[in-house]
Amino acid sequence: MIAHKCPEIQVTVVDMNLEKIEQWNSDKLPIFEPGLDEIVFAARGRNLHFITDIPKAIREADLIFISVNTPTKTYGRGKGMAPDLKYVESVSRTIAQHAVGPKLYTHWPKNSPVSGMDAVAQLVRVYENWVPRDRIITTNTWSSELSKLAANAFLAQRISSINAISAICEATGADVKEVAHAVGFDSRIGNKFLQASVGFGGSCFQKDVLSLVYLCESLNLRKVADYWMGVIEINTWQRRRFSDKIIAELFNTVTDKKIAVFGFAFKKNTGDTRESSAIHIVSHLLEEHACISIYDPKVTETQMRWELAQRSPEDIVSKLVTVHSDPYTAADGAHAIVILTEWDEFKTLDYERIYKSMQHPASIFDGRLILDQRQLRSYGFRTFAIGSAPDQAYNLFGSSGYST
Repeated sequence: MIAHKCPEIQVTVVDMNLEKIEQWNSDKLPIFEPGLDEIVFAARGRNLHFITDIPKAIREADLIFISVNTPTKTYGRGKGMAPDLKYVESVSRTIAQHAVGPKLYTHWPKNSPVSGMDAVAQLVRVYENWVPRDRIITTNTWSSELSKLAANAFLAQRISSINAISAICEATGADVKEVAHAVGFDSRIGNKFLQASVGFGGSCFQKDVLSLVYLCESLNLRKVADYWMGVIEINTWQRRRFSDKIIAELFNTVTDKKIAVFGFAFKKNTGDTRESSAIHIVSHLLEEHACISIYDPKVTETQMRWELAQRSPEDIVSKLVTVHSDPYTAADGAHAIVILTEWDEFKTLDYERIYKSMQHPASIFDGRLILDQRQLRSYGFRTFAIGSAPDQAYNLFGSSGYST
């Protein structure tokens, strides 16, 4: 964005991974985000450069953004909650080794020298090119750090809250979409992030909530830590609850049954799979030896198999998982379709055609509430949607009377 909005600034992206840099210099970028190709192709070679010469990039830079991962620790003190800062320390040492003269470098959670006020002023001048000045906030380090964690924790909390309500809806006959619509009319609450689903994913929400929990525990704020940990527990429970629903409604066994999974990214319009609910739900179904056929328009087969192999035995993934280039072949002969990402294209598929190609009774489990349940039932599907009561969903043998 800096290269796009500030053509007078030379931006250099540097990485030790040659393969990644070659991809960024190619016609096919390694990640998908709407509009990203246009921005990169317009600026690349002009004021946007991708290189592997780290010492050179450090020496020539006036401002350095550290953009390495801070994943949740998987070992030692803080395992499972604290952010792992080893990559931040490593790159900071590299900067110190090769820097010539004063530098301004920044990374969450801290901004570091030059002098504090000069650093703030320089960053403000850059961001003012596309962010209104009154939207740029300056705070002390702790406030900045905690604001970032709190913002993502609040958004995750809203998702877990509506997902908790979705379970009540299924048990009582209420409709979670109607409840969310009514609640969202209250101006004190608003309608953002009130979409019931199979749970939140992505690189930030879980990691930041867990960081907040760890911080609270470190400060001996046990009750506060428990409160925020509840957000994660509801998210985990919602995924398992949805998986269990699939198994129960497919007559309590999915062994050797083909289940078509539509969507693997953690949300639409990205190929990012980090902490995607699809990974967890597919893994649960693989535990029951279901045959999984997956279609996602942007996630590669290599990425899908790698993610699943982190949670399931590699031989199981190899044997039971197939990846397809279109949704119709993925659904052919399946007992059920499971919607796990809200891609717009899933709303416009020919479900009547899909129904005829499936095993019957054919079921659809809508984990994103994007499909017209009534229309699907008219084709003969049994439909199960997050936050809909069972007596609204059952269509055991379909309107066409299929029972085989």
